Amino acid sequence: MKATGIVRRIDDLGRVVIPKEIRRTMRIREGDPLEIYTDREGSVIFRKYSQLEDMAELAGELCETMYRVTSVPVVVTDRDCCIAAGGAPRKELVERGVSSELGRVMEERKPYRSGGEGLTLTEGDGRYQVEAVYPIISHGDVLGSVLLLHGDVPVGETEQKTAQIAAAFLGRHMES
Repeated sequence: MKATGIVRRIDDLGRVVIPKEIRRTMRIREGDPLEIYTDREGSVIFRKYSQLEDMAELAGELCETMYRVTSVPVVVTDRDCCIAAGGAPRKELVERGVSSELGRVMEERKPYRSGGEGLTLTEGDGRYQVEAVYPIISHGDVLGSVLLLHGDVPVGETEQKTAQIAAAFLGRHMES
């Protein structure tokens, strides 16, 4: 499959300008890390890099354990998509993009608790409502979040503290 692209020249310092349309479509923000690699056909490929994606297995185990203990569905996201889930259908959520309103809440860098009306987890799908958001912060940057979803069990202070601990743990783990 050949993707449509734009031809750009490399400047004297080896820089390539990525057009605004592509950055907007791919949700690439200023300061986002990009992974650069080549393939056998001689292509140079830029790929958004997510530090949390490397920890998907650990995040998945953390979500499952939290769900078993609290009975509240838990999701871990990076800044763009869901990377792990516990108590919610993994296949439906993992690698789905997060909603723009959830992205804005993460950028605020502080815990969020819904006051009745929850946030929508994924864009265009209102089935999963977010009760609480705890940003994962590493080296001063927001890498993602730990989310508590609306479920059968109400989200109390214990569940919130558990999610806060999980976000702090993942943030510290990324720093080491």
